Amino acid sequence: MKEKTLLIMAAGMGSRFGGLKQIEPVGPNGEFIIDYSVCDAIKAGFTKVVFIIKKENYDLFRETIGKRFEHKINVCYAFQEMEFLPENYACPVDRVKPWGTAHAVICAKEYVDSNFLVINSDDFYGEDAYFKASEFLEEVNDNSREYAIIGYEVGNTINETGSVKRGVLKSKNGYVTDIVESLIECNDKIVASPLNGMTSFTIKKDDLVSMNMVCFTKEIFNYLEDNFKEFLNDNKDNILKCEYLIPDILDKGIKENQCKVRLIKTDAKWLGVTYKEDLDKVKREIKKLILEKKY
Repeated sequence: MKEKTLLIMAAGMGSRFGGLKQIEPVGPNGEFIIDYSVCDAIKAGFTKVVFIIKKENYDLFRETIGKRFEHKINVCYAFQEMEFLPENYACPVDRVKPWGTAHAVICAKEYVDSNFLVINSDDFYGEDAYFKASEFLEEVNDNSREYAIIGYEVGNTINETGSVKRGVLKSKNGYVTDIVESLIECNDKIVASPLNGMTSFTIKKDDLVSMNMVCFTKEIFNYLEDNFKEFLNDNKDNILKCEYLIPDILDKGIKENQCKVRLIKTDAKWLGVTYKEDLDKVKREIKKLILEKKY
């Protein structure tokens, strides 16, 4: 079996609740969502985990979370810092926001020496998704520009508390043709309102969306770095707020024939804490999975 790396984007972890110390456990023994993510990845054959965090959070993050896994899997820490930019580019002094998810991946380059899976730190993806990602990473050519998105039925990701952001996926012959980042609201119908201002449209419960669970080969780093310079040049007028995001760069690559993105469906049910009110539901669902002997 090939080596496989799990890249967890955790630089913003706890931001919704006022910081890392305020993150509430969801499991019976103080487990966070991230615990279940690493556990599922290990079961699926991943051999290394890289946590992408803020440098100032290193001690607290390692003590609170990282140390739990250091005896189970190879653990590394990468720092997402705003000053980490291409040569001859400088971070504006007034910029507060990190550069986005695609920039986070670039920051982890030196720690990744295999095909890898990128996930959010605060999303529960389900065991099936990790096994399907692992299968893809095992079979794909290491030098290929063929990547994969794990697609979830939107009905399995809808939040009862309020609107949510999702990447609505369109595909043909098993490959993604469009990623439409949208605000999803569910009343009588499921309505997607694209963030780029395009007209809203309805989607069905079984239509697939991206939850930022993406499989890459190492070849992606060259592509991300080259396009980051272009991104910075194109966004000079919005340099304080612009974000370099994985869905945007993949959508661009697809349309310019720079990469292919396979769409892999999972039947797993997504869980996440977008709002504080979601915590009770997540705890109930985790408890059910434990009773079913999944953990």
